[in-house]
Amino acid sequence: MNFTYPKSEKLKSKKTIDLLFSKGKSVSKYPLRLVYVESDYGIPEDSEQKIKMGVSVSKKYFKHAVDRNYFKRVLRETYRLNKQILLDALDKRYAIMFFYQSKDRLSYPEIETKTIQLFEKFVKAITEEENK
Repeated sequence: MNFTYPKSEKLKSKKTIDLLFSKGKSVSKYPLRLVYVESDYGIPEDSEQKIKMGVSVSKKYFKHAVDRNYFKRVLRETYRLNKQILLDALDKRYAIMFFYQSKDRLSYPEIETKTIQLFEKFVKAITEEENK
């Protein structure tokens, strides 16, 4: 298993982020939300890369940058440790954005549990979409 979060996996393209917010679909597991869109943009054809992922924590809920940065680190870490759930289930390439949407300060184990549940919900939504 590859528990890394390399630079090539980070969502940085403005076009892709705009596409996420205009045409993206989402799944939620309070307080997390995952917005996704099928996208080959920014992912080389010969690459085995299936995911481009970004994180966001709202300034509305956490006024201090130190708090936002803490939750972004936690989200990236939970993604890094549990991304195998996504990689095993995905056939196509996706751009995803991971949001923390609450002023509640959950502990790391709670966030990790919610992340796993969210990823499973995402995989279920994708498989239902493909079966239509």
